Amino acid sequence: MALSDSATTSRAVRSRALRRLVLILLLVAVVVPGALLYGILIPSCVRGRDSSPVLDVAVDTVEPADQLASSEMILRAADMGNKTVILTTLNDAWTEPGSVLDLFLESFGIGNGTSQLLNHLVFITMGQKAQERCMSMRRHCFDLNTKGANLSEQKDYNTPGYLDIMWQRLDFQRQVLEKGYNFIFTDTDILWFRNPLPHFYPQGDFQVSCDRFFGNATDLENWPSNGFNYVRSNNRTISFFKHWYSARTKYPQDHDQAVFNYIKHDAYLRELGLTIMFLDSKYFYGLCEIRSRDWDAVCTMHANCRIGLSSKLSELRGMLEEWKKYISGKHF
Repeated sequence: MALSDSATTSRAVRSRALRRLVLILLLVAVVVPGALLYGILIPSCVRGRDSSPVLDVAVDTVEPADQLASSEMILRAADMGNKTVILTTLNDAWTEPGSVLDLFLESFGIGNGTSQLLNHLVFITMGQKAQERCMSMRRHCFDLNTKGANLSEQKDYNTPGYLDIMWQRLDFQRQVLEKGYNFIFTDTDILWFRNPLPHFYPQGDFQVSCDRFFGNATDLENWPSNGFNYVRSNNRTISFFKHWYSARTKYPQDHDQAVFNYIKHDAYLRELGLTIMFLDSKYFYGLCEIRSRDWDAVCTMHANCRIGLSSKLSELRGMLEEWKKYISGKHF
């Protein structure tokens, strides 16, 4: 009986051990792959591992594969030879005969050393008519995927439609930086009278024009105008543009320029080591600036601080006429 009881007990122990082993293997089979999948699919910024102030990039701003290939080809064709391109945006309303686009192009044609820069200009089109007009000019044209948003029409300042255009534009600029291209961005209501490249600072990741320039290029109290900027592609600027775009959720009623003004003092930008510099309005002039324009120096002129298309057109035509009078007495 003792031997029988001992054998029975031994079998019972082995049975319990086998059940525990099966249970452990089952848990490993379920839990470990789940944990690995969680680590792969859920970003650290969502899991809460770090306290970075922003998400890397909104999930709806990932560029589709076909659009990615198209933009790569266009940027390569427009490259100045040093991974630098010029960008501008174009909607349907500004392509009408005699409208903003015609005046913009005319300034390149009559400017000093500006006509060849058109070879490096990429039009980011926001509408079928804008894309067709761009293609008819045989320019570098990128049809922005607006995901159902109506960005083709003229939008009044700071309306929801206007804000959509500003943020779509900013996000495309981030994508350009991620492809390794520096860019000069210009609003289409800016006239180019001289080549501005010699007046960019040799240092400075993000260089922006001003509504008011107070004389110091590094003074964050300058009033920025994001209608014209020069941005170098590097890890600092890419992270900055992601941070800037993400700040939209904190300031949903504001456009990109206002939001930049809010975040330019952020500690996060100092941690990045980002160098922000403000372009002298002597060379990069806008109508918000109270100082007198200097025709002997000015490179670009911006019809800002004017609301409505008709007001902009009147100012742009007046600028062109003044430039023509100026150059009539000059020999470039």
